[in-house]
Amino acid sequence: MSAGYDFDLLCIGSGPAGQRAAIQAAKLGKRAAVVEKRPSVGGTCLDMGTIPSKTFREAVCSLAQGNGQFGHSQAYRSESDRPHRPSVEELLHRVGMVARRESQVVEQQLCRNDIQLIRGEASFLDPHSLVVASAEGRRTVTAANILIAVGTYPASPLGVPVDGDIILTSDDLVRLRRLPKKLVVVGGGIIGIEYASMFAALQIEVILVDKRERLLEFLDRETVDELMYQMRKQRVTFRLGEAVERLEVTAGTPGQAVVHLESGKSIVADQVLFSVGRIGAAGKLNLEAVGLKPDERGRMTVDRQFRTAVSHIFAVGDVIGYPSLASTSFLQGRLAACYAFGVEVGPMSEHLPIGIYAMPEVSAIGPPEHELTQKKIPYETGIARYREIARGQILGDDSGFLKLLVHREDQRLLGVHAVGTGATELIHIGQAVMELGGGLQYFLRTVFNYPTLAECYKVAALDAFNKLSRQTERGEGSAPAPHAVSSEGVR
Repeated sequence: MSAGYDFDLLCIGSGPAGQRAAIQAAKLGKRAAVVEKRPSVGGTCLDMGTIPSKTFREAVCSLAQGNGQFGHSQAYRSESDRPHRPSVEELLHRVGMVARRESQVVEQQLCRNDIQLIRGEASFLDPHSLVVASAEGRRTVTAANILIAVGTYPASPLGVPVDGDIILTSDDLVRLRRLPKKLVVVGGGIIGIEYASMFAALQIEVILVDKRERLLEFLDRETVDELMYQMRKQRVTFRLGEAVERLEVTAGTPGQAVVHLESGKSIVADQVLFSVGRIGAAGKLNLEAVGLKPDERGRMTVDRQFRTAVSHIFAVGDVIGYPSLASTSFLQGRLAACYAFGVEVGPMSEHLPIGIYAMPEVSAIGPPEHELTQKKIPYETGIARYREIARGQILGDDSGFLKLLVHREDQRLLGVHAVGTGATELIHIGQAVMELGGGLQYFLRTVFNYPTLAECYKVAALDAFNKLSRQTERGEGSAPAPHAVSSEGVR
């Protein structure tokens, strides 16, 4: 242990980044501790974020659309066959159960690795010292290295307080008191899109308002178009290019929300979900005491090793901004702990998967088509639609698809984009091939279990191969490798 300090590494926050950093430090033989201000460990990820929202989605699938895989599609159900809308208690029962279980798992992991869990809210005294305040009093702890992994909280609407009943943020949904008949979602980012689609699946009228003309601009446009098409089929109304001027709450029990748009329109709804981004939660850390200052969104600035301007103070996870994913936070925490103790590790992977748990799911790895076009990278597409795949028919999903982007000259895999049932799982096959430098040849040669959604890769690869072959015949590009020729056709 570093001489004169209580710990070698002290992590502020027990979310994915903090817990993984502490465990990595313990595996290196270092003395580690985690400070957590909430009653349960796991951070926002377990308390109000990733796990609750994804569990909520599964509860919606099961209770609102029927049990079993056929529940993912309405194609096999008539209006009279569809079940009644579940109660909010039914939806949240599973959410609470899963969150509690996952929190127990995290706490057991910390205990098993001899990581001290310190309850309370931390703030800096000096670069190596923190005060931790709790109901039991205040204590001072010191550490050679300190890691800030405090996460974020949702931005609040201007002028009207969040009451957890009529005016909501995503953090309030785990304590939702009632289901509305009409919901306005302000903000069409990942969180807004996910919840808008979930509530629409509960046969709730949903209106999504966003000042941008196009949503999820970092994703493939074709997949976003399909997502929005499916949401419109669930009767989601999109008000794009519209900004909210102000909110009002009418008198009465219960009251209603009135959303006034800058265009002069007004929307009356039972509830408003305000989802316009999140703020880094570093404001109460007394960063002035160590000469650090977050940006206007509360985010910390770090270098490639996740060090702040104070070399022994690190920051990881959502508090440093993009990509703000639990999956990447796990890895950032582990890498930061290694950097703190001089352990040589490679940089983060260039190819990070994106998963959006809307209904339907959307997932991607690698650049979208419009980005490749802007960079003048020659590519070809191969598309497999779920309706062409036996497993898609079994699941009742006839609208999903998977798209491969391959380099036209050497057939390297450049990106994978998917929308539909299981898209967030399916993407990892493409991720592995990209990481290993593979491409079209792998998918043409390999055999996938039948019937599976993984077959989409074979069908999409054949589609791309056929397009490249036709271009070669016209003298537009280099010929694919002769051994890749297959008698199979796109189904």
